[in-house]
Amino acid sequence: MSTLPSDVSLLAGITASLRKAGCVFAEEEAAILAASARSAGELRAMAARRADGAPLEHVVGWAEFAGLRIAVAPGVFVPRRRTEFLVAEAARLLPEHAVVVDLCCGSGALGAALHAAGKGVELHAADIDPAAVACARGNVRGTVHQGDLFEPLPARLRGRVDVLLANVPYVPSDQIALLPSEARDHEARTALDGGPDGLDVLRRVAAAAPRWLAPRGRLLVETGEHQTSAAVAAFTAHGLTVHVASAPDYDATVLIATLPRPHPAHAEEA
Repeated sequence: MSTLPSDVSLLAGITASLRKAGCVFAEEEAAILAASARSAGELRAMAARRADGAPLEHVVGWAEFAGLRIAVAPGVFVPRRRTEFLVAEAARLLPEHAVVVDLCCGSGALGAALHAAGKGVELHAADIDPAAVACARGNVRGTVHQGDLFEPLPARLRGRVDVLLANVPYVPSDQIALLPSEARDHEARTALDGGPDGLDVLRRVAAAAPRWLAPRGRLLVETGEHQTSAAVAAFTAHGLTVHVASAPDYDATVLIATLPRPHPAHAEEA
C-alpha cells in the first residue's frame, strides 16, 4: 500500500476500530489489512467492511489453508483450519498418480492442498454454487465442474476414484441461526445447512460413493462429534467400512470410509 505500515496513528486507529467491533485479534487483522491494501483510503474501507462483520478472508480476498494462499470471493465458504486435519489424513492415504475428487469444493481449498501434497494427481472438483465454482477455478490445478454432487462428473471416473473428499454441509437447519454472523450472514446457506440433523448431504454422498470409488478407494468426510454414530451408520449401510479419526487440537472429527471390494453397482453403472 502507498501508506507505510509504520504509520502508527493510522494502524492504531484501524486496530481500535476493529477491537471496538469485537475482533479478538484486532492487531493481527489490522496488519493483514494493511499488507493487502494499496492505499490508506482502501485500508480504511477494508477495515470498515471488517468492522461491519464481513469475514476477514472475504475482505482481503484470500484465506491461508494448509500452507497455501487460497483466493476466496464474497459469499464463498471460507476454508476452516479444522479441515486441514481432513487434508492431512487424505494425504497420508494418497497413492501416486491418484484420481482425486473434491465434492462440495467451495473455494477448492481441499483439492488444491491435496494436489500440492501428491504426485501426479488427477484432480476433479465440483460444487453447485456458481460463485464457488468460479473461485475454485482460480485455485485448483485440475478440472472444476458445476452441479449437484456427482452429477457433473465425467462418467469415466466411475469406479476409478482413489480419494474422494466431501466437505459436505453438516450444520442442522435449526442451528444455522446460532452460527457466528461471519458464517450465517456472509456464506452461502447451501455450504452450511445439512438438513434437520445435519446429515442429509452426507447420506446422499454415502449412497452414491460406492459407484465412483475404486476398489480400496477412500471417502473422507468431516462431521460433528455428536453426529459420528449416525454418519458411520450411513456409510456402513452402503457397504463401506469406516474408521473415525479425531484431532482435539483441530477440534475435528473425520470419517474415513473405504470400499473394501468391487461393488455390483460398478458393473450396472459403467
